[in-house]
Amino acid sequence: MKKGILYGLAAYALWGLFPIYWKWLHEVPALQLLGHRIGWSFLLLMAIILVTYRWTGFRAALNRRTLAIYAVAAVALAINWLTYVWSVNADYVVEASLGYFINPLLSVLLGVIVLRERLRPIQWVPIGLAAAGVTYLTLSYGGRLWIPLVLAFSFGLYGLLKKIAPLNSLFGLTLETGILFVPALAYLLFVQFQGDGKFLHLGATSDLLMIGAGIVTTVPLLLFASAARRIPLSMVGVLQYITPTLQFLLGVLVYHEPFDRTRLIGFSVVWAALIFFWAENYLTQRAASEPIPELGEG
Repeated sequence: MKKGILYGLAAYALWGLFPIYWKWLHEVPALQLLGHRIGWSFLLLMAIILVTYRWTGFRAALNRRTLAIYAVAAVALAINWLTYVWSVNADYVVEASLGYFINPLLSVLLGVIVLRERLRPIQWVPIGLAAAGVTYLTLSYGGRLWIPLVLAFSFGLYGLLKKIAPLNSLFGLTLETGILFVPALAYLLFVQFQGDGKFLHLGATSDLLMIGAGIVTTVPLLLFASAARRIPLSMVGVLQYITPTLQFLLGVLVYHEPFDRTRLIGFSVVWAALIFFWAENYLTQRAASEPIPELGEG
């Protein structure tokens, strides 16, 4: 359990800093960035599999059911990546952060409804608070609501599929990017021959950043996949608040996106819910680890 929590913390912290990376590539259209993320990630993952002599095991793990699950996961992941990169470079980092504030609620609900995970009665209090905060933000936002909704639903579905998927994190992510690799490569070649491709046309720094998209994409996803298989989906959902909090801070403090009193109220309610959940979980685990006194003690 502890290792799973650490993996989750690392994944969400890295994702929270993602706007910095994609802002460096603001001249590259979002669809091309998606193609590079998919392409370079797949090549990196395949290299890891071949170097570590896992190719035979990877091929043996493939069957129709596995391919079907990961095909749906791949589509959800592609939608999430495209929406996120576009929103960051269109100066909607705060909107994107709202999507990832909504997403943990979906993860908790999916864990309870689909996977039959159980919450302690008191844990419904922060869930209710977070739902109230997100509802308040949604009703009062008046911006591009489709951005947070698409991000929340696409990654919520992806998280659920990773929880029930049969492959380990390395094989799973390799298969997902492998399913998307051919269409991504075809698109990149098409725009390159049309003269609209940005690769090799913006300088060495941009080219290296596009290639590096494989690394910055793969590392947190592998950490997330490992975390999702080790801890309850409800816990995954709560840890996920780290990502939007960091993204929000970058959007407001670094990129100076608007953040009025209405947004402050809604975000504060969500943060209060997160603190409540963490505190309750910590106290419960601490009480469970204390030895039961023998008869006559105390």
